[in-house]
Amino acid sequence: MSRPGSHGTLLTVAPTGAEHDKADVPRLPVTVEELVATARVCEQVGASVVHVHTRGDDTRPTLDLGRVRDTVHALREQTSLIVRLSTGAVTDPEADRLRVLDALPDSATCPLGAADDGGDSLPDRWEFAVALHRAMRERGILPEYEVRDLGGLASLSRLLDEHGPPAGGQVHVGLVLGAPGGMPGDVVTLVAALRLLPAGASFSATGIGRTSLPVMLASLSAGGHLRVGMQDTTTYAEGQPVRDNAQLVARAAGLAKIAQRPPLSPVEARELLGVRGPVQV
Repeated sequence: MSRPGSHGTLLTVAPTGAEHDKADVPRLPVTVEELVATARVCEQVGASVVHVHTRGDDTRPTLDLGRVRDTVHALREQTSLIVRLSTGAVTDPEADRLRVLDALPDSATCPLGAADDGGDSLPDRWEFAVALHRAMRERGILPEYEVRDLGGLASLSRLLDEHGPPAGGQVHVGLVLGAPGGMPGDVVTLVAALRLLPAGASFSATGIGRTSLPVMLASLSAGGHLRVGMQDTTTYAEGQPVRDNAQLVARAAGLAKIAQRPPLSPVEARELLGVRGPVQV
């Protein structure tokens, strides 16, 4: 549920992801320049957070620290958005995934649970989730606890009980519904997930593919926040491809206004999440 006192909607744009191929989705932003241009337009239409998967010169996903740092620097220099980095997939080397935090983003993902976009049933190791949680706290980086199945929420409760809260104390959960092998993208599942959230936690929700709109509407009605973007869907409506990420952000912003919870500015989003800036280590 939304943090007490919040009457707006936190809009996160996830513009790229790690699944889609640039050759198949030409409008997908993969270079630093494309990503920054996308982020700037999305900020103008309502986004306050950018969820970043970095790509290399070959357009494929990369955790190369130099590329990650360049991306964070460019986004900070040319936007006011909260910069959230993906910490990679279960198939990536854990050392590389932890090293992403050395780029000192405002926020980063801490995946909890078994499913991913590719339907891989292998979970991240518990010890790795603990390492991510601790490393982010040491650096003052806000975790987004990314959950793709209800079991991930049980893992989150265990993580907080055994290892304490994140830096700043605010727990923010990213619920991903409708992914292959994950929890269904429907209202019943979202309601079940909300009952398992830690007390005082804020949450954003996204639905993959055709579940995008049902999850968006359900999250708004439950007082939650939204993640949208071409990472999660490349179809705007039946038979209609997404034009660009700004189109998805604009739709979400419009629905948030109809719900009388207009998009938060980046400044308001930082206040909601308790983002103060990472610590140099």
